[in-house]
Amino acid sequence: MKQLLMQLAAPLLEPGTGPGQVDIPTGDANVVLVNGLNIAYFIAGMIAVIVIIVAGIMYATSAGDQARVTKAKNLILYSVAGLVVILSAFAITNFVTGRFK
Repeated sequence: MKQLLMQLAAPLLEPGTGPGQVDIPTGDANVVLVNGLNIAYFIAGMIAVIVIIVAGIMYATSAGDQARVTKAKNLILYSVAGLVVILSAFAITNFVTGRFK
C-alpha cells in the first residue's frame, strides 16, 4: 500500500524547496567520494585516539606487571602508526581528488 501511494505521489512532486517540492541533493561523484572517505578517516582516527587513551590507562594501572606494560606499549605504538597511515591516506586522497577538479 505504501509503495502504491509513493508511486502515485511521485509525479506530483518537483525538485526544489518549498510546498509540493522535494529537496533532492545534486552533487557529483567526486564530492560523494571525498565526503565518504573523510567520514571513514574521521571514524578511523577516533578509534585510534580511543585506543591510545585506553592503552594509556592500561599502562598507568599496570602496577609493574610486565605483560600488561608490554601490551599497553604495543597498543600505543600500533595506534600511533595507524594515525600516521590515516593522515597519510587523507593527504594523498585529497591531493589526488584535488587534481581531478
